[in-house]
Amino acid sequence: MTALYRSRPRRRLLVAAGAVSVLVLWADATVSWFIAPSDTAVLVNLVLLLVMLAFFVPAVTALNIATRGLASLPERRLDERQVAERLRAFTQANIAMRLILGAVLVAIVAGTWEGGPAVRVPGAAVFLGVLALLWTHYLLPLLVAGWRLPDPPPDDPGDDQESPNEGSVAT
Repeated sequence: MTALYRSRPRRRLLVAAGAVSVLVLWADATVSWFIAPSDTAVLVNLVLLLVMLAFFVPAVTALNIATRGLASLPERRLDERQVAERLRAFTQANIAMRLILGAVLVAIVAGTWEGGPAVRVPGAAVFLGVLALLWTHYLLPLLVAGWRLPDPPPDDPGDDQESPNEGSVAT
């Protein structure tokens, strides 16, 4: 499992997988907007939720291990460096979340502009949209922390081998 998050490029692939889980949930809300309520919408929702979970579970598990709980542990269990990194991750996630909220607002206004007050939005789309917002808000700090996390220092090859003088008796 360590090979999944040992290097920065691999951690960034995990971040991409986590982002895919968020995007699939947003796609689910969008699809529900257009085809709900119908039996097809229920089937599409279930399939997309299963796809989302298939990306979410391994990616978030590995990212939590890679960041050593940076985004989820209580602050008292983190050292000073981790607290500073957490603050940076949460700040950048907050900025990104504001942009996402603005984009969602623009999309909703644009999608309902033509219909005026007579526009009907399916309840499933509202529920999935709010769920996607909460999911994004919950996951974004972890994704930012995983993206920013530097590579660990390389292992010292001399630590694994005994020095020639170890274990020998001086005569």
